[in-house]
Amino acid sequence: MSTKFFPTKISELHLAMPCTAHDIHIRNFYLSYQERQIFNDFSLKLKGGKWNVLLGRSGVGKSSLLKAIAGLIPPSSYQGTIKAQDGSFLSGHISWMTQDALLLPWLNVLQNVLIGNKLRQLSGTDAISKEKAKSLLADLGLEAYLDMKPDNLSGGMRQRTALARTLLENHPIVLLDEPFSALDAITRSEMHDLTARYLTNKTVVMITHDPLEALKLADRIYVLKGPAIASAEALTPSAKPPRDIKNELLLEEHDILINQLSDTQALS
Repeated sequence: MSTKFFPTKISELHLAMPCTAHDIHIRNFYLSYQERQIFNDFSLKLKGGKWNVLLGRSGVGKSSLLKAIAGLIPPSSYQGTIKAQDGSFLSGHISWMTQDALLLPWLNVLQNVLIGNKLRQLSGTDAISKEKAKSLLADLGLEAYLDMKPDNLSGGMRQRTALARTLLENHPIVLLDEPFSALDAITRSEMHDLTARYLTNKTVVMITHDPLEALKLADRIYVLKGPAIASAEALTPSAKPPRDIKNELLLEEHDILINQLSDTQALS
């Protein structure tokens, strides 16, 4: 099942988003999993209001770091601190999209996107409106599928539904774990451009395995290398994102990233 669409506008949802930038400071971070040291005295500053992309080979620890930022790993399970620049905690300021769509099978697309209202018992002006949800879903090419349930959607449609749910949360920090992995090449490119516009001025931390995707979207790329990560190699791509992936300079930066990724081992 597929659909062709041309995302050319930004809905009122985007215009209503706040522009507060939140730097994320990770300090002296230690994390082990099943007796394997993943992070070893790791510190990193993720720039507020920008796209920060984590790049690394499978199993290196990218998702573990994102979960720690999201507060999904108990503080008792690691050492170190993860806070905003002013020392405040990040809780309550984060939208999170996992690798899996995690849609409720008994709800349709629109209901899944609005599930936050029900979970938080929001109503009136505090709730996400159906109009905003429908506008965003139209931008994502899902306008004709609002009443369909997840089992009747393609993998790419399910992923776009999960993306819509995340964007509607409208928090200043947005964590994305391979948000475009289920999309075909054309749809992925369209979603890159659309998501970049929707998340203007947000603090975005995204995981990807694709160096070209990182180079298209990132303000700053961090290459994580195992087996025990003590630091990250940083690259600031040329020009302003989203970029043309056919740009000659960008292709040279792609070679730099490939060399950095090759200089480490893959982990299971």
